Amino acid sequence: MSSTVEGLGISRRQSVAWSSDYLLETPAGAQQRLARAWLWLGLLALMGSGLFAVLLVLSRTPVLNEWFPVADFFRLALVVHVDLSVLVWFMALAGVLWSLNGSARGLSWAWSALALCGAGAALMSLAPFFGPGEPIMANYIPVLDSALFIGGLLVFAAGVMVLVLRSLVAAPRIGVRFDGVGALRFGLNASVVATAVALLAFAWSIVEVPAGLTGKAYYEILFWGGGHALQFTWTLVMLVGWLWLASASGARVPLSPRVTLLLFALALVGVFVTPYAYLAHDIASVEHRDMHTLAMRFGGGLAILPVSLAVTLALVGAPRCTDEQRPLRSSLIASVALFAAGGVIGMFISGSNVRIPAHYHGCIVAVTLALMGLVYHLLPRFGYAAPRGLLARMQPVLYGEGQLMHITGLVWSGGYGVQRKVAGAEQVLVSASERTAMGLMGLGGLIAIIGGVLFLVVVARAMRASRSVKAARVLNDAS
Repeated sequence: MSSTVEGLGISRRQSVAWSSDYLLETPAGAQQRLARAWLWLGLLALMGSGLFAVLLVLSRTPVLNEWFPVADFFRLALVVHVDLSVLVWFMALAGVLWSLNGSARGLSWAWSALALCGAGAALMSLAPFFGPGEPIMANYIPVLDSALFIGGLLVFAAGVMVLVLRSLVAAPRIGVRFDGVGALRFGLNASVVATAVALLAFAWSIVEVPAGLTGKAYYEILFWGGGHALQFTWTLVMLVGWLWLASASGARVPLSPRVTLLLFALALVGVFVTPYAYLAHDIASVEHRDMHTLAMRFGGGLAILPVSLAVTLALVGAPRCTDEQRPLRSSLIASVALFAAGGVIGMFISGSNVRIPAHYHGCIVAVTLALMGLVYHLLPRFGYAAPRGLLARMQPVLYGEGQLMHITGLVWSGGYGVQRKVAGAEQVLVSASERTAMGLMGLGGLIAIIGGVLFLVVVARAMRASRSVKAARVLNDAS
C-alpha cells in the first residue's frame, strides 16, 4: 500500500489519515436471529429463481413442455425468475443489513415484515401454476397480469413498507463525530430513505397513471418512477458492501469517513429528484421519464466513481489474503469489475437494442456479487462455518466471468441492431457474426448460472459444516 500511495505523491502519513476501517459489528441475540431469518428468505428466493431457470429450459424442450399447464410457460417462468432473483433477493439482503444496522426497537414489526415478504414471494412463485394470466415484461418489475400474482406483489410491497418504517424508527444516530462504521451506518440509513421514496413513487403512480391504459403501457408507467428510485437503494447497498468487503479482506481504503458520508449524501440527494419529477411533469410524459433517468445516471455516478477508485487503489496495495478472506476479495473484485463494464456499456447505448440489458445486467449483477461477498463474511458471524477453499474462492470469479461474457455477447449483438426482449426466430440473426455474438451471450449466461448455483452450494456446505462441529461438541460434552 505504501509504495502505491507514495508513487502517487501521497505520503504514508496522509495515507493513514485518509484510510479507515469500514467494518460493521454483528449484534448478537434477537437482532442476529432476525438478520439470519432475512438471509434465509434471500437464499430461498435464489433457490426458487434457480428452479424457475430450470423450468425455463424444460418449457422449451420438445415433449417435456407438454407437461406444463400453459403453452407459453417460458415467459411466465421468466417473470418469476427475474422477480425472485432481483426484487426478493435484493430486498431480503437489505433486510439483513438493516436488521444488523438498527437497534432492537420494533422487533415484532420486523418479524411481521418478514412474514409478509415471505408470503408475497410464495404467492408470486405459485402464480404460474394457478391461473397465471398474461406475462408482461415491464421494466424493473415484470408481472403476470393475474389476481394471484398481483396479490402476492402487493403483500410483498406491504412487507417492504413495514420493513422500511421499522428500519427508520430503529435507525442508529450517527452524530457529528464518526469513523468508518458511522459512514457505513449513514449509507445504510440512506438506502432505507431511498426505499421509502420508491414506495411513495409507486403509490403516486397508482393514483396518477392515466385511466384506460392496460397491459405493458400501464405497468411500464406504473413502475418507472419507483423502479428508478430503487436503483439508488441498490447502489447505496452495493457501495456499503464494497467498503465493508475491502476492509474485511484486509485492504485499507484511502477514503476518509467524512468524504464517504458526503458521497453517500450526494446519492441520497439524487433520489429526491423522484418526487420533483412527479410534481413537475405529467407521469406519462417523456420529460418525466427522462428526469428519472438523468437523476439515476448522475446522482448515483457521483458517488460510485470515487468509491470504486478508492477501493481499486486499496486492492492494488492490499496484503495477501487469509483463506477466510479470499472469497470476500474475489467477490469484491468481480463486483467492481462488472459494474465498471456495465457503466462503460451504458455510455454507448443508442436506440432500443440488447446493449440496454447488457448495461443493466452488468450493474445489477455487480450488486448481487457484492451481496454474495457480504453473505460469505456474515456466515461465521451468524454461527456458521466460514466459506473457504477453492470452490468458495472461484465461485465469484466464475459467476463474474460468465456474466462478463454474457454482456459482451449482448453488446456485440447490439452493434448489429439485435432487439431486446425477443427470443428465437424473433431475433432475426442473419450473419455468422450475429449468431456468434449471441452464442457467446448464451455460453456466458450458462457459466453464470453455474456460478450462481455454486454460491448456494458454498453456503450450504458452510451451514452443514457448522452443524457437524456443533454435533461433535455435544458428543464430546456428553462423553
